[in-house]
This record gives sequence, structure tokens and C-alpha cells, in this order.
Amino acid sequence: MTRTVLVAGTASHVGKSTVAAGLCRHLANEGRSVAPFKAQNMSNNARVVPRADGRAGDGSPDDESPDDESLDEDPWGEIGVSQYVQARAARIPATTDHNPVLLKPRGDGESQLIVDGRAAGHFAAGTYYDDHWDDALSAARAAHDRLAREHDVVVAEGAGSIAEINLHDRDLANVETARFSDADILLVADVERGGVFASLVGTLELMPDDLREQVVGCVITKFRGDRSILDPGVEQFEDRTGVPVLGVLPYDDPGLPEEDSVALPAADERSVRGAADGVPADRTVTVAVPRLPRISNATDLEPLAAEPGVRVAYVPLDGSLADVGADAVVIPGTKNTVDDLLELRDAGMHEELRRFDGPVVGLCGGYQMIGEEITNASLEGTGEDERVEGVGLLPITTRFDPEKTLEAVTRDISGVGPLAEADGEVSGYEIHAGETEVVGEVRRPFADEGAATDRVLGTYLHGLFENEVALDGFVERVFEVAGRERPDGDSVESDPYERAASLVEEYVDLSPILG
Repeated sequence: MTRTVLVAGTASHVGKSTVAAGLCRHLANEGRSVAPFKAQNMSNNARVVPRADGRAGDGSPDDESPDDESLDEDPWGEIGVSQYVQARAARIPATTDHNPVLLKPRGDGESQLIVDGRAAGHFAAGTYYDDHWDDALSAARAAHDRLAREHDVVVAEGAGSIAEINLHDRDLANVETARFSDADILLVADVERGGVFASLVGTLELMPDDLREQVVGCVITKFRGDRSILDPGVEQFEDRTGVPVLGVLPYDDPGLPEEDSVALPAADERSVRGAADGVPADRTVTVAVPRLPRISNATDLEPLAAEPGVRVAYVPLDGSLADVGADAVVIPGTKNTVDDLLELRDAGMHEELRRFDGPVVGLCGGYQMIGEEITNASLEGTGEDERVEGVGLLPITTRFDPEKTLEAVTRDISGVGPLAEADGEVSGYEIHAGETEVVGEVRRPFADEGAATDRVLGTYLHGLFENEVALDGFVERVFEVAGRERPDGDSVESDPYERAASLVEEYVDLSPILG
């Protein structure tokens, strides 16, 4: 019989995703068939994956599955990046069953609702719960049932806190998942925030009574210092609640891609990250990233930050590229191109970009922004403007329409503009609304997609810098234009999945969870 473990939390960003990924890799290393699951995620970091084929493990049809005809016409869907990461940790292909309901915030209290990988529309929270909740619950139950038929263990991840008493009648990722899967609940709390025992006790007190009985233990994360100082609190907590603390994880980031933008600096803050510590200043470069308020797929930038001698500097929209010493700029994706473009223009960043004379790369929404104009803008933005002027770095125009492009792709890169040093094959995914047309003289970085001049390049391809040929080519070009010598050394590499598994194996007593 399949066992489901729900990794629930006392709050957001307490380490649930890391614990879930570590469990998935640990079980896969033991030879057990394991699948990740998150009934409902809220994130603008998404991945394109195959839609679930809707077949039970024995090949028989499932009445609650997506219809085969729609799958033939539209085989791709999107899920939150954490479940994509956890599927890789489990060593299985990711599908939409791993995250059947995804909410992508777009501003003005609205989110795009994704069910079984497909967009269902933009809705305010009240409309979602009033009109779409039952469909979302049905989709989540069906997805879990399919995974349970095909795997020995399902590692489910909760969302936020499992003790939000105002949401207990509509908490899909926590309460409903625990009930329809009869999950063993592992409660995760973050000691770094302070008040960890109050958080744990309060969460147990406020959980629904039936779920309180399903809690098998707790894990405390992000601990620094002498464990013996924590032990008296652990003992008192266990005496008070009867719930064992199964582990205390040290503060150690295994390097998994971030689920959302919570870990990024706020939109009005500057932050520098990267692998340039200890590297002489004359052998480093800085890649500036305008901090879009609705930034999405920020994981596109993580490979750059791991490259020796490269700093990635997030710059507020009213900030200065010169102040961070920018040698290149990458404009990332966004869940709302139009509103972020308007804010970028209002803050003056468009003039900063026009004056900048180094390499510029626009990814997805960033590609759309650096064109000449966007039309049908009200379909994407929350205002009524039908036309918005772009930054004007590329002779392209984008027109939004109700259709959304979702596709995993492999392309040959031709080596132009900021990627002039790149030559080979790259893989990634497209996830965007709108179609972009070239209206002037440009070169194509790919046979039928993107646009480039000698200095500026735009593409819809997410995951571009996850390809060594593109990453190496771009970094080489930035050092060349900056007139600096690129340092020797490989990218900062370690297997984040094995590191997450090691954390769980070394510091958590898994026997009450997995038997």
C-alpha cells in the first residue's frame, strides 16, 4: 500500500521544500519508487513539463483523468519549480500530476489559475474559492490517486502554515491533502526566526483535531551553534505535546533552486550574489538584474551566480547600473510584463538601460520589454492601456492574445550578440503569452526565435544559462567586453539533491516516517 508523507510547516520559507527533496532523493537512493506532490502551489517560478497521461499504473483508463484528445493537442503544462526539482530528486520525469493546481500572482489581488498544467483564467481569491475550489480539489485528489497507484511513497509538500485557522475549510495543500491521502504529517519549523517552540506548540494547538493525530514528528531547521543549548527546549516540548522532535537540521543550503522570489531582495533593495569572493577585482564582472516587482523564473539567473568571478547584482528600478559597476545586464521574466514595464519606465530604469553600452540579454518578459512596443496590453496588464512603449533596445513588437505558449524545446544556437562566443545545442522551455514580431534588422540567435544585435539579445527560452554552451559563451563575452581576464576554475558545483538527502539522512530519525 502506498504511503504518503506530508511535509507541513509552521510558516512559509521554513525549509519544507528542502526536506521534501531530501526525502525524495533518500528514498530513490534506497531503490524505492517515490513521487513528489503539492496539491496547490503559489509561485511565479514554473517549469514546463508533460501533462499527466491520465492512465493508471496498469494502463487502464482513469475516469478522473484529462481526456486523451486534449493531451494530443496540448501535451505540455506547467508546475511550480519545487515539484520539478523534487521529481529530479526522486529520479523520475516531472509531470503535471506532481503539482495539479498552481496559482501565479500577477498583481491587483489576482492570480492566474493553472489546473492540470493548463491556464483556467485570472481570478481574485474570492472568485477562486467561490467558483473554482471544487474543481481544484477534484484535480488534486485525482492526481494524488494516480501517483499513489504508481509509486511506493508520495512525498507531499504543504504550503505556508498548516495552522491557518481562517483557511481550514479551503486549505488544499495542507488540510485537504492530509485528509484525502491519510498522510503521516512531518511538521517543519525554522529556529532562525526565533520562537521555534512557540511556533510548534501553537501550530499543534490550532491544527484540526483529526490532523493532530496524524503528526508523527517535527523537524527543526536552520540551526546554528551548540545543539546542547537547544536540548532542554526539545525535552520540554516533547513532554508537553507528546510529539517527538525527529531531527534538528544545521543551517546549510544545499543549493536547490528557489521556489519563489521570497529569497530575493525586496523590489526596493539592492543585493549582490555570486562566486566572486576571493577573486581579484580585475578578474571579476558584474551582471546587473533590474529587480522587477513581479519577477518570475528567477532561477534562470542562478547558473550565472555560480560562475567564478561573476557577481549578480539585483538593482531597484529607481537605482543606478553604474552604482553596482554593471558590465552586463540580464532582464528576467515576469508574471506581468505590462505592469512591470510601466513601473520600470516610471522609475527611470528604461533610461538607464538605453544609456548602458554593455551586453544586454532579455529573457521572456524581459525580451518583450526591450522591444519597441507592446499591444493588446490590457490582456496582460491590470490596467486599460492597449499600447505600451517598450525600452527600445530591439526592433521588435509584441502583441498579447489569450493563448499561452507552453513548450519544452531544443535548439541550435547560432552565436550572435552577447552570445557570440556560444556555438552548439541548448535546451529549455517556453512559457509565455503574446507573440513577438521582428520589425527591423536583427539576427536570430535561434533558427526561428529570438532577436539580436551586436550588443543586445532577447529570447523566450527559459533555462538558457543552464546550458554550459550558453553560460560559458555569455560569461566569456562579458569578460571580453569588460577588458578583464576571466579567472580559472570551474563553476561552483555540488549535487544539491545528494546534499539535501545527506541532511535528512544524517540529522533526522526517519523510522517513524518511513518505517
